[in-house]
Formats: sequence, structure tokens, C-alpha cells
Amino acid sequence: MATIGVVEFQVGGSLYALDIHLAQEIVEMMPITPVPRAPPYLEGIMNLRGEITNIINLYQMLGLSGQEDTESQKIIVLAPEASGGSNIGIVVDDVHSVIQVAETDVERMDEAISNQAYMKGIIKLHGSDGLDREKKGDKDLIIWIDIQKAVKDLVTRRDA
Repeated sequence: MATIGVVEFQVGGSLYALDIHLAQEIVEMMPITPVPRAPPYLEGIMNLRGEITNIINLYQMLGLSGQEDTESQKIIVLAPEASGGSNIGIVVDDVHSVIQVAETDVERMDEAISNQAYMKGIIKLHGSDGLDREKKGDKDLIIWIDIQKAVKDLVTRRDA
């Protein structure tokens, strides 16, 4: 049975995931320098080990409201193939774990919906991963986001 490796994280009280091979590293929240006249989704820039890294506000990118600054916020630094070669990090409320998900536990979305919402699908977890989770019914639902498409659309929108 085929499995998919994902990084599970939280944004605005909901669970999300992105492909593990698209996450280069996860770092603790660091000071972010705002950029004048930047689009709303660009939180700012930071110096990460000598590299200037663009920090994306996932709340703005996904169209969510009510961003909270929590002490558990982290930055997921995207791998170059996820960001078209740019140094990009995304701010999330918390990173939960790296998990392997069976293909059978992924519900693929209709293409029209997935393209608009940057969703690859919904991951249904059954608690068999051994994680101590709050149960929502008998399954956890995790929105598997297409971070490559989302970042590509941001860059295309900026260039237009």
C-alpha cells in the first residue's frame, strides 16, 4: 500500500498538511522585518543563516481570518522546488508531526475545488498513528494543501 509523507501543522484551529519533501526545515519563530508596500500575504523578510527569506502569512494566503500570535508559532521553510527557487517560509500556529498517510486515507478533491482552494485532498486519520489527538467523531480531518500551486499563484499574481 502506497503511503505519502506529510508535515502536519495547525493554522487557525484547523489541521493542514504539506508534502514532506517540500519542507526544507522547521524553525522557531524569529523576528520578521516588514516590507513597505508589500502585498498582504507577505509578512516580511528575515535573515535565516545569512539567506534573506520571504515570510508568507498563511492566513492571508488561504483567505482565513482571525490570526493569533501564539508562542508555539513556527516557520516552515520551503524547499527550493516548492518555491520556484526562492527562499520562502510560511508562518504556522504550530507544527504537530511528520506522518505517513496511506493513499486510501486521502479523499481527492474535485479539480475545480482543489484549484481554487489550493487543496490536494482531505486526509482522514483514524488515530492509528499513535498520536494523542482530540477526536472529531471517529476521524481527524487534515486539509492537504498544494503549497507549490499556492506559491506559484502568488508569484504570478505579483508579476501581473
